[in-house]
Amino acid sequence: MRPPSTLQGNVVSKIKAGVIPDAATIHAARKRRQQMREQGGEEFIPVDDTQRFQGEKSRLVREDENDRSDSEEERIDFRGANPTRTRRQDIMEVLEGSDSEEGEKDQDEEVKRWEQEQIRKGVSIPQVTMATSTLAGLSLNKVQTTQPQDYNYYQQQYMYQQPTVYMGTPQPVVQPYGTGYMAPPSGPVVPPSQLPSVTLESVKDRLRDRLDSLKQVHSAHQREHDKHTNDMDSSVNAVDDIEGSAEDVEQQFTFFQEMRGYVRDLVECLNEKVPKIDQLETAMHALLRQRAERFVQRRQDDIKDESEEQMNKTNKAAGSLDTLGRDSPGFAEVKKRRIAEREARRSRRRRARQATEPPVPHHEGMSSDEEEQETDILRFNSEKDRIVAEAGKSFEDVVDDFCTFRAIKTKFEKWKYDFGEPYKEAYISLCLPRLFTPFVRLELLTWNPLEANAQDIEDMAWYDSLLFYGFRETTQLTKDDPDVKLLPSIVEKVVLPKLTGLAEHAWDPMSGSQTQRLVALVQRLADDYPTVAGENKATQALLRAVLGRMRKTLDDDVFMPLYPKGILENKSSGPYYFLQRQFWSCVKLLGNMLQWHSLLAREPLLELCVDGLLNRYMLLALQNSEVNDDSIEKCQKIISSFPREWFADIEGDETLPPLQNLARYLSHSANTLHKNSIGCPDIDRRKARENIKQVAKMLVQIHALDHALQVAREHSLKDLKQMVVGR
Repeated sequence: MRPPSTLQGNVVSKIKAGVIPDAATIHAARKRRQQMREQGGEEFIPVDDTQRFQGEKSRLVREDENDRSDSEEERIDFRGANPTRTRRQDIMEVLEGSDSEEGEKDQDEEVKRWEQEQIRKGVSIPQVTMATSTLAGLSLNKVQTTQPQDYNYYQQQYMYQQPTVYMGTPQPVVQPYGTGYMAPPSGPVVPPSQLPSVTLESVKDRLRDRLDSLKQVHSAHQREHDKHTNDMDSSVNAVDDIEGSAEDVEQQFTFFQEMRGYVRDLVECLNEKVPKIDQLETAMHALLRQRAERFVQRRQDDIKDESEEQMNKTNKAAGSLDTLGRDSPGFAEVKKRRIAEREARRSRRRRARQATEPPVPHHEGMSSDEEEQETDILRFNSEKDRIVAEAGKSFEDVVDDFCTFRAIKTKFEKWKYDFGEPYKEAYISLCLPRLFTPFVRLELLTWNPLEANAQDIEDMAWYDSLLFYGFRETTQLTKDDPDVKLLPSIVEKVVLPKLTGLAEHAWDPMSGSQTQRLVALVQRLADDYPTVAGENKATQALLRAVLGRMRKTLDDDVFMPLYPKGILENKSSGPYYFLQRQFWSCVKLLGNMLQWHSLLAREPLLELCVDGLLNRYMLLALQNSEVNDDSIEKCQKIISSFPREWFADIEGDETLPPLQNLARYLSHSANTLHKNSIGCPDIDRRKARENIKQVAKMLVQIHALDHALQVAREHSLKDLKQMVVGR
């Protein structure tokens, strides 16, 4: 090994000559330095424990696994951080520091500081990216404004002089990660000759485009600003409105809380009282039905007694039998008393008719026997008073706010006046009829429109209370207000069901006065109230009840006796008198049923009146009787009962099919009158001819033009023939 002084001199001489020492020389210098540390004691810290060399000229150094040497090859090259410092100066500084033992320690500390500084700088090396772009992608103002800033930035931060850049050349975009280092620009450089040409017009166009774009953005921002301003104003107004309406909302809430409690209590009260009202109404209907059945039973007994009397069945054996054919000693006495009462009633009605001025033409059987005995009247009134007394106690345990029309009406009217919209939204107009129905039914409990002195519903207290419900004197009545339908709804829900029960159980179709009152009332309701119409279910139920009651009368109450013509020739005989009574009672029933022609359809009336009564009973009696003035009068009365609307839309010369039998009977009657007048005095022939003209006119009235024309031709009725041809 070379002496230390020689080795150091050689290294220094090589460095000064500009020659970089090889690895062996550097290693020898390091070895010498290690020996000096070992000789110096604690002032030196050994660098390596073991080092092996393959030769002085070999630069490959291998170390053991436990080698802890601080070799130069393991250090990171940070020369790029300070370009003014060379490797040669670093090596000389290291070697010169080993000349003296006193400066070795200071050198090590300097090396440590240097190493730490280099490591710190190495960790913060910036990442340099090269962004190339053409002038087409950059605006002129951006190039002019960003270039001086980048130049100052590079000059102040990194002390790196940026070369002059031609406008439009690719510029490096530097993203610094630290200080003290700047990577040189990299990437291809576009020659100025290949850059696109820039003109003043192109710059102006781009500036205009940019200005238009900015204007659009500004307009959008302005619209958004206006929208937000309007929203803010609306919000402020809404807040003001809410704050201003807080007191009204509080009052409304308080009112609705009170109404909720009131309605709940009212409904609970009605739920408890309605079953009792139903019982009272059922009891009253039962009382009226019993009286009507008593009248019907009495009329049937009178017809049966008179028929038996005229058929010579009132002998001793027959008089001892009851209605079931059983032998009863008291049956004859009961029958005698019944006959006596019947004749007494007829006598009283006859005297009443004769007392009228002027006397009204009348036929036996046309009057209605509705006279009651005193005992029956007392019994009926007693039961009626009991029902009325119980009805008066129905709401005696209820305060006035829940049992009077005025109180309930005032509550809901206040709701309507003060809070109209919630009133409509709650559909109170649909609920009011159900709330008022129990009170109306209670007031109509004893109402019977079949009686002569029955009170009109429009004169009742409930009608007056509800007539102007929901309307003030200062307001104008409009059709759009749903409360206008309050009364029609109550008529539909209360009055029509009441009439249905009366028609089914209390109405007597044989009574002309009852029929006239009932028809007039229903007709007026149909004209005045829109709910009383054919498509309404309550109205349909009422008309079905009317048809059912008339059909029951035809089956149970109509009786037409048949006697030989020889017996009927005696005009004063009992059979002739009984037949006349029964026929005219059928004429009365026919007229009563035909009073419903404006309310009932034509087909069911034709079935009941023509097929069920006229063809089945009345024509049979006419054909079994002599054709004379009496038969002509009967036919005229029958035809006058038919409504003219039935024949208004008939096409052709034939009448309605159910009336064909009547038309044939009239034609036969005309021929019979003519035959009976042959050989009679002139006065009788003129009378017969006059009757034939009446028959032809009756045929024209029922639109039996074919039969009328035939009668006019056969009997030379020229005037009547012209009238028939004209129709």
